[in-house]
Amino acid sequence: MSEKRGETMNKKILIVDDEKEIRELLRLYIEKDGFSVIQAENGLEALKQASSAKMDLAVIDIMMPELDGYQLIKGLRELSNLPIIIVSAKSENHEKILGLDLGADDYVTKPFDPLEVIARIKAQLRRYDGGAADSEAALLKAGKLCMDVSACTLSADKVIIPLTATEFNMMKLFMQSPGRVYTKQQIYEAAWQEAVIVDDNTVMVAISKLRSKLPNDGAAAIGTVRGLGYRLEVRT
Repeated sequence: MSEKRGETMNKKILIVDDEKEIRELLRLYIEKDGFSVIQAENGLEALKQASSAKMDLAVIDIMMPELDGYQLIKGLRELSNLPIIIVSAKSENHEKILGLDLGADDYVTKPFDPLEVIARIKAQLRRYDGGAADSEAALLKAGKLCMDVSACTLSADKVIIPLTATEFNMMKLFMQSPGRVYTKQQIYEAAWQEAVIVDDNTVMVAISKLRSKLPNDGAAAIGTVRGLGYRLEVRT
């Protein structure tokens, strides 16, 4: 297996459409190009999938039962900044503009050419991965918080907040995707860089200490999402 194909197989593409035939058609083409595919038949199911596992890109329909595509985009944007491509029969300009304004990155109208969708998926992933690489060497900002990744410093209103290495790793994780919920396991892996969590309370105690170091004005805080994990909440 080539290195390039191995990289694509690590990418998870979430396909959300209430028409099984559409999902299967996209799945065939996407998997043929080496990506992994997760399917959901409505917006609610898609949000559950995105909350429980990291997705690298989402291809979503607009007209769906339970939770439509517009509501789904809002929900996904609270969890992640992953690329979102709308594939919909809605073709009016104001419908496209609404989807893009809500946070979608691209828009394809039905009927569609599967090869065009694949090309757009690859283009979005190249852009996203390039942006991620750039941000690694740049500043991460969330409200008044500013993290210099290269210098390993966190500041608020230009005042340095002293952090341990573990606390820095946790804040880096949170600040890469403010609003995204991370499980204790994900936080442990990022902060301690170990796969197996030793003690469930370890993360809770570390989060408590980290919270005590952040400004207490509520502009940026680590919130608890009961039963799921923690996220960085930023008040604008």
